[in-house]
Amino acid sequence: MKLTAKTKLSELLAQYPSLVDFLAAYSPKYEILRNPLMRNTMGKLATLEQIAQLGELDLGRLTQDLDHEITRLAEAKPGSKQEILRGIILDLHRGVPIEQLKARFAALVREVDASEIASLEQKIIAEGVPEEEVKKLCDLHVEVFKESLEESKGISVEPGHPVHTYIQENEVATTLAKEIRSLLGNRPLPYRELSENLQKLSQLDKHYLRKENQLFPILEAKELSGPTAVMWAIHDDIRTLMKQAQSVLSQEAEPAEVISTLEHLLKTIEDMIYKEEQILFPTSLDVLTENDWARVREGEEDIGFAWVSPGEGWSAQSTGVEPQQVSTPDNTWTLDTGRLSQEQLNLILTNLPIDITFVDETDSVCYYSQGKERIFPRTPAIIGRKVTNCHPPDSVHKVTEIINAFKAGKQDTAQFWIQLHGKFILIRYFAIRSDGKYQGVLEVSQDLTELRKLEGERRLLDWDMKDI
Repeated sequence: MKLTAKTKLSELLAQYPSLVDFLAAYSPKYEILRNPLMRNTMGKLATLEQIAQLGELDLGRLTQDLDHEITRLAEAKPGSKQEILRGIILDLHRGVPIEQLKARFAALVREVDASEIASLEQKIIAEGVPEEEVKKLCDLHVEVFKESLEESKGISVEPGHPVHTYIQENEVATTLAKEIRSLLGNRPLPYRELSENLQKLSQLDKHYLRKENQLFPILEAKELSGPTAVMWAIHDDIRTLMKQAQSVLSQEAEPAEVISTLEHLLKTIEDMIYKEEQILFPTSLDVLTENDWARVREGEEDIGFAWVSPGEGWSAQSTGVEPQQVSTPDNTWTLDTGRLSQEQLNLILTNLPIDITFVDETDSVCYYSQGKERIFPRTPAIIGRKVTNCHPPDSVHKVTEIINAFKAGKQDTAQFWIQLHGKFILIRYFAIRSDGKYQGVLEVSQDLTELRKLEGERRLLDWDMKDI
């Protein structure tokens, strides 16, 4: 239907009855349209031009927004809650007022669970909405769905379960945020106390690192990579805000700047806590199996925890579920932290920006990496050769002394640096042990000439093709 100033409201509502709720949410003056008597009298006579005048609205804007709504209704699958939710998110993207969307949401959807929201985000990202745009809309998503979500039941998991630990950490973070806000009300500002509390709050990064490295990979395997990417981007925002807050405090900046910076940080952290506990964790509990949670829990100690330790009630072992076994091809080796084929392993060792040589427990050379630009010459003839025969006679006694100290457990490393052909070379020896038993020595040589010139910082986002 082509909308004009002369389009009758009655014709519009006959074709699209749900526009009554849309218009009632659009302007308080249109609430009267919910009354059937008013629709049958005024609606039969009124044109869009007259309706715009009644609402004291611009006719062009009203017509445009009605067009968007009609398009959305035409695209939506009848009875599909997912499509209705998708329409709300896309209207957020178009700039439709959030109060209007909240009202429409309440009218069209009685309840919605967290997994549907995560699925929706995944879908609109797959359809081409950039992750950065979804990140910008994230706060609005929460506002739209907040009332529905808050009616849902709280999370109940045993102590020791990854989600239980996350929630415990959130409780500490919330307490620290309150303490910092309380300090911001003091005059003069207590810079030292604020810095101390902010330093405590910075432990929250371990919470985010566990999500990124333990929980997100498992969710991505369930095809939920969109929401995790959006949330990771917000983690990075928080890290940036944390650095800014630490900077203004260390410089004892003006109170207004300190308060503004810290309030922005605290609000972003609190919003993240809300998104975790109302969307991420319920969704994760919905889609992940006990086996999945066992895998999440298995590596958490490697990253660490913020302020708390996991309880003893739940554990990967207590579930009785064995960690997932992944079948590997015949030419693939299963290592402690992954799987590599012989070809992949050789490529990695060959392309390391260092030279390595491995000498086994019998003092025989077993391996050396053949990189593009070796620092010291090596040839296949040294394989199987005694390491003492690979050094000049005047330094053999030192090589022997180092290896003996390694074997006796008196030393673990030895390092030297030299100037060679205008380059600064670092040479390090590392004792290699397995369960405390000496297995050999790894020699690592590295050209540090250019690295020693580095100053300041250049982050990943600063990279450009010009750097090549």
